[in-house]
Amino acid sequence: MRNRSPMPATLRSFIGAAALATATALAAPSLQARTAAADAPVVQALEPLLAAEFAIQSGRLDDAARWYLEAARAADDIELAERATRIALLARDDARAAEALELWREQGGEGTRLLAAEATLAVRAGETRAARRHLVALLASPDNGWREALAVLAGGAGDPEQAAQLLEDLVDSGRMPGELQAWLAFGGLAQRLQQPGLAERLVDEIVRRFPGEPRVALLRASQLREADRDDEAREVLQSLAARASGDADLRLAIAYEYDALGDLTAAADILGRGPQDDQSYALRASLLARAEDKSALVELYGELRRGAARPDPQRRLLLGQMAEFLERHEEALEWYAGVPGGPQRWPARLRSANVLHELGRGAEAFDRLHELQADAAAPESARRDAYLLEASLHEEDGAAEAEMDTYARGLAEFPDELEILYARALSWERRDDIARAEADLRRILVIEPESVAALNALGYTLADRTDRYQEALELINRARAAEPDNAAIIDSYGWVLYRLGRAEEALVELRRAFALQKDAEIGAHLGEVLWVLGQREEARRYFEQAREIDPDNRALKRALEKTGA
Repeated sequence: MRNRSPMPATLRSFIGAAALATATALAAPSLQARTAAADAPVVQALEPLLAAEFAIQSGRLDDAARWYLEAARAADDIELAERATRIALLARDDARAAEALELWREQGGEGTRLLAAEATLAVRAGETRAARRHLVALLASPDNGWREALAVLAGGAGDPEQAAQLLEDLVDSGRMPGELQAWLAFGGLAQRLQQPGLAERLVDEIVRRFPGEPRVALLRASQLREADRDDEAREVLQSLAARASGDADLRLAIAYEYDALGDLTAAADILGRGPQDDQSYALRASLLARAEDKSALVELYGELRRGAARPDPQRRLLLGQMAEFLERHEEALEWYAGVPGGPQRWPARLRSANVLHELGRGAEAFDRLHELQADAAAPESARRDAYLLEASLHEEDGAAEAEMDTYARGLAEFPDELEILYARALSWERRDDIARAEADLRRILVIEPESVAALNALGYTLADRTDRYQEALELINRARAAEPDNAAIIDSYGWVLYRLGRAEEALVELRRAFALQKDAEIGAHLGEVLWVLGQREEARRYFEQAREIDPDNRALKRALEKTGA
């Protein structure tokens, strides 16, 4: 089981101080001493601080912001003032965030984090001049303040046009930092904001400032690809190919761009230049398999096969996986059986069961998985995975009863195993048995109350499949408090806002989520909200992007059916 999140340091210190103050009061012989201890700021701050933590655990961010601000005032503590500001910003309680920020400043707060909070509030209030001033100050900070400025523009702006205008103002100001990494980051932001004109301008400026730098050329290729100028992007990548042989990181970056262009064979080819290891071989095999380039994959398989005389577990495991790609199932079984030992032995046994299932020898496959499940010498993770694989194979067979029986046996063997509970919850949700999915996710939260994955999954399920929107919001808020920049959680938050009838607010969050991660489900949600708001041409563009990413996505299918797009 993963460790639970520790109690925040501020809370620990205040509880410790409060306990000391209370003990002193009880030991003191006079009423005056007890009264003085009870009036100490640390004691006065304890109640609102505990209330704030309980509110966080309940997903009530508005209440948490209020209580943190009260605790910060009572204790006159700079760390509490900063936390009150951050929680209020997360809750989008800008009035209370402004109060907490003022207190933070009065208590001596300074530096990039305070400037970033000021900039975020100014952006949200539409105070462009003030926002620009704070962002320029961040760029001038020697402590990598540009990173905070980047975060403000990526997450604080209400819409891409607002963020783009501020970014353009920063470029015009001449205050951009001189380091390449900062320029690349802001150029990438312009692309994520889907502002091709601004992105092109930034890339042109980066090329001018840093001529001959491979990372700049990669950004140029990415910008051209985003602008649907694929042929030009390929020309840029081809110009880099000659420099890739001696630089593994550059080869990987070029391959990523070819992959994004859909040129999987070209991606595999670039990875094949220069020295090879098992990772590069595995990546090449995966790319060729996705490209369905059987001839190239056969050639790579032969190359590896010739060097597999010695009993190298990692190489034989890889050869077994490649034989699977090539549908040479009998050869795959031989390679897996030949894995001599080491940690690779266990995935080889799991893969062999999968191959047997592919061959239509389901009974043998399940027998092998049952053997692994009962093998006391196997690590617990391998035995657990054997239950998960067995359930997955039963799902493929459409054997719902056998699938659920497997999960039950797995949980009997590994009580409260989070991975099995989570997999079963997802299976219940796919079957539209929301009550049972909820029960498993709540069981995870009893075992691990801070499980961000379970909080987000349960919150999203309630928002998407029930009308218990307020409860969903509280669960998602708990996840947001733990990981405020997680794209999946931001998507869940945007979706529950939409379900609550707050479509304009939802749009802001969903745009931000899609900028962070190009995902079919996020694109489907964004398209549906835009459609409902009457912005149907833009909605169709997001639906199309989602379709390109994953045409079988269930959220996309539901959105298209609902909107008729």
